[in-house]
Amino acid sequence: MSRFWRNWITGWCWAIAVFGAALAAGAFEATSGPARLFFEILDGPAALDMHAHMRFSLAVLGAVTIGWSLTLHAAVQAANLLGDRGRPIWVVVTASLAVWYVIDTVLSVATGFALNAIPNTVFLAVFLFPIVHSGVLGAPEPSPRSAV
Repeated sequence: MSRFWRNWITGWCWAIAVFGAALAAGAFEATSGPARLFFEILDGPAALDMHAHMRFSLAVLGAVTIGWSLTLHAAVQAANLLGDRGRPIWVVVTASLAVWYVIDTVLSVATGFALNAIPNTVFLAVFLFPIVHSGVLGAPEPSPRSAV
């Protein structure tokens, strides 16, 4: 993967962390502005009620999202260090994002937050664009044993 695509994916990982921090900030009234804005944009089926359970959920979701971004960043770094042998890592990371996308998007629509499909799709596309263009998911090299 070229330096350009590595930087792109690294920036993508950090953007996830920033989003997680914005969600976690919803745990407190004084810092809940970004989380409130996110829900206002999604315009769900009911008015936003920032009760204790919602604040707890935002805190946990934000923390999980930040952890997810760091885990993705570690996987990306490992795949890049392995070079051509990093393909299995790219395949698993891509599959994990596909699973997340399907579950998150289907449940968003089912619970009245269909607009969440838009940022989900953008998020996935911003990942897939460099993955496809860099060729890291290309056909694996034949192993020395299979060449015999």
